[in-house]
Amino acid sequence: MSYPGQTLKALLERPSPDLAEIAALLDSLSLADRIAAVRELNGTKLQGALWKAAAAAPPVIVDEMVPPDYPRQRAVIFHGKNSLPAFTDFEKICFRPADADAGNVAWGYNETRIRPVIGPGYYVLHDTTGNRLGGAAFDYTQVPPRGLPSWPPVKANDTGVTQFIYGNMIDYMRRVSSDVFIGSAVKGSKEMGSYFVVVRELLSL
Repeated sequence: MSYPGQTLKALLERPSPDLAEIAALLDSLSLADRIAAVRELNGTKLQGALWKAAAAAPPVIVDEMVPPDYPRQRAVIFHGKNSLPAFTDFEKICFRPADADAGNVAWGYNETRIRPVIGPGYYVLHDTTGNRLGGAAFDYTQVPPRGLPSWPPVKANDTGVTQFIYGNMIDYMRRVSSDVFIGSAVKGSKEMGSYFVVVRELLSL
């Protein structure tokens, strides 16, 4: 008997993965099973195949990642899996600020097991209209003025160990399914061949 993670990997191991099939599978799963399936995608081969397949989707925008009618100042959690050799599970957590002059953005940080070492990796999620890599991006070259009250202190990404992880980096995003997105890391305008997949969770009261 196969389970969703095995099925997802099998779809991505095909010579030409079909994004519609992948999306249908992921949309059919519960949140917990969706996260579990995505976290079966180890390494650059599978995630790279998904990144290429997702090029067939229309460019994603911030409003599709953090819905405009979702309450401001309420966290959205993106449960993630990256293609690196270690410490691959993480969460990108963000919110829409209430500031009238903030624009159509979300502010957030990365939660990982090694956050005390590498830093919180604060970013601004914004649209990147017309960019060939994706329509929205987690941008670490921009740091929000604050986070939510329970979050770690905001820290710039250009000092200490943090600069080697998040410094000068922009993660461009593509849509995979209703609540799943894939990103590609770019540093200094150069694609790093490093990917990550995230599953969105919208929190209720």
